[in-house]
Order: sequence, then structure tokens, then C-alpha cells
Amino acid sequence: MTGKIRRLPVNAALWSLRRLNDRRARRAPAPDTGTVRILLHHAHGMGGTIRTVLNLAGYLARERDVEIVSAVRAAEEPFFPIPPGVRVSFLDDRVGPRGPAARLLSRFASRLVPEQENVRQAVTLWTDLRLLRFLRSLRGGVLIATRPAYALAAALLAPPGVITVGQEHVTLQTHKPEMLRLIKRRYGRFDAFVTLTETDREQYAALLKQNAPPRLLRIPNAVPPLAGDVSTLQEKTVIAIGRVVHAKGFDRLVRAWKHVAEAHPDWVLRIYGGSTPDREQRLRERIEEAGLSGKVLMMGSSKEIGSETTRCAPPPATTSTSSAPSGTHCWRIWAGVPTSAPAPWAPPPGDRPNSRCVFLRPHEHLGPVAHPARSP
Repeated sequence: MTGKIRRLPVNAALWSLRRLNDRRARRAPAPDTGTVRILLHHAHGMGGTIRTVLNLAGYLARERDVEIVSAVRAAEEPFFPIPPGVRVSFLDDRVGPRGPAARLLSRFASRLVPEQENVRQAVTLWTDLRLLRFLRSLRGGVLIATRPAYALAAALLAPPGVITVGQEHVTLQTHKPEMLRLIKRRYGRFDAFVTLTETDREQYAALLKQNAPPRLLRIPNAVPPLAGDVSTLQEKTVIAIGRVVHAKGFDRLVRAWKHVAEAHPDWVLRIYGGSTPDREQRLRERIEEAGLSGKVLMMGSSKEIGSETTRCAPPPATTSTSSAPSGTHCWRIWAGVPTSAPAPWAPPPGDRPNSRCVFLRPHEHLGPVAHPARSP
């Protein structure tokens, strides 16, 4: 009984939203693809999703009016360059002066973002209010949501007349039970939903069943031409690229590198990517504890990763167990460098896109990663 009482305000709000949408649907303009808005968490941050979204925005801006709407702004300048013709706006700007309402509501946790969503700790009630206002203000055009927190909000709150597209930048099986429940309930409202792999598309189709969006598609990551030439594969260097966070699995890579160091003491592993000082320090301590100082180097973030890739030899390693095939894999193949990755999206043996790539499923033996001299 108590649960039903608590649900009353939510049910009343949803009922009002449906009535408002019914009214707006009668006045909604014809579908328009000339304007594209891409809802991103932090446009000025660093990460694979940000990079590939900027690539997509730059391509679309050749023929369309494109705006990236960043939920938060925590850095004054962007890490990646903003493509020509792409506008960027911010909902929750934390860099400049803030008014009393923003300061007050920022003390409270988000109510729109589920607790099991990883971005929950980075958003507040003020972010919710700004996001709600943005979504309800839309009139026509295309809206692309790039992570579950904002995809769920867009599916629920975007008004009629807006073409909605959801993007998955990790994999379905990484989402926790509450997220899966909401995904199953809301994602069918999208006009289209896009995954990075065919395996993930099939898993979404199985989950959503009759509630799937009209278009459920697989579109790989958007990667532009990179600086640098094709690798000569002569350097005794392996690189790993990614933010220094638990999901990237650099701790597993350090453990695997102990085998490399024993068999090939002249090889070096370089890790490109940054994080908070605490996380970076923890990884440095793991490297020291493993006795790999000087053999595993933390290089920090790099904006010239294409050039760095051409200076390595096989196999650049990725140990992420949550990401779908990332831009880093595309960059390595672009540079003619074999790549290895333990990930849940590994294709079956008869359907592997590049014979020089090694895909390892979670909990598989890391032998192929631990022996770079034995390139496939």
C-alpha cells in the first residue's frame, strides 16, 4: 500500500505527460531531418564515446544543422577539437558563475537518472531540470541520445514531432537489472536504435521483442582519417589506449604483462589515457607491485594517438570487458597493427573481421596478449 502511495505523484506526472503529448501530436510539424541535436554527457571531456560522437557530428554538419547538447560542462576548453559547423551548448554549466537555483538544486541527487547508471554520481537535480526543459522545448528535428541515462529520458520525455534515435556505445549485457527493466520498457518508443555490433543488435532484438523500435540497426563507430603512416611493426612496443577506469581492465593487462616481461624483457607497454589522480596512482602502484617499473609506462592523454599507433608493434591490447569495438581498434587496424581484446562482443571464429586480430572472451586465458612476438 505504501508503495502505491509513493507512486501516485509519478503516475500523475506520467498521465499529464501523455495528455500533453496527445495535444502536441495534433499540432506536430512534418518530420524534419535538417536539424540534428546530439545529447552527450560531457562534450569537453575525454573518452571514446565523446570522440566518436564528435566524428559523427562533423560528418553530419556537412549537410545539416548540427548541435551537440552537453548535459554538463566541467572543463572550460574541450579536450578534442569541435568539428567545423558544429555548435555546442551546455545544460548544466559548472564552469561559470551559478545562480541561487543552480547552487541549491545541485545539492540533491538526480531523480531522472537511475541509481544503477554509471553517470548517476555526476548529475544532480539541477541537471534533471535543465534536461527536462530542453527535451520539452524541442520542436521537430532529430534527437540522438548517446548513453542510457539520456536515452531513457529522451524516450520518455521527447515530444511528438521529434525523430528520436538511441545509441549504444557499450554492450547490452553490461547493464544492471534495473537498467534492463527500464530499457525494455522505454526503448520501443525510439524511432530508431543503433548498436555497434551485430551481436548486440541481436541481443537487443531478443530483449525488446515486440516492443523493439521500428528500426533496430547496427552502425560501427565513426572514425576519421588519422595522422601517421602504416606501422613498420619493428618497434618492440605495445600500446593500450583508454581512460584509466575499472571497466578498461588495465589491471588485467598489467598482470598479463608480467608474462611478457619474463619472456621478452626488451618489450615495453605504453598506456595512453588519463583519469583522476587517485585512479592513476592506484594503477602506478599495481605496476610497481608487479615489478614492472620501466617496462609498463603511463603516458597520459594524447591528442596524436594516430601517430603513436604507427610507432608500435603487435599486438596493441585492450582489456575492456564492457566496451563494444571501439575507435581504438579501428585506429590500430588503420595503422596496419594487429589488435587483441577480451570483450563480450567477440565474434565467432568464422566471422572475425580481421585475421590479424585476437578477440578474447571474458575469463579466457590471456596467453595471446602475453606473447606479442607471436603475432597471428
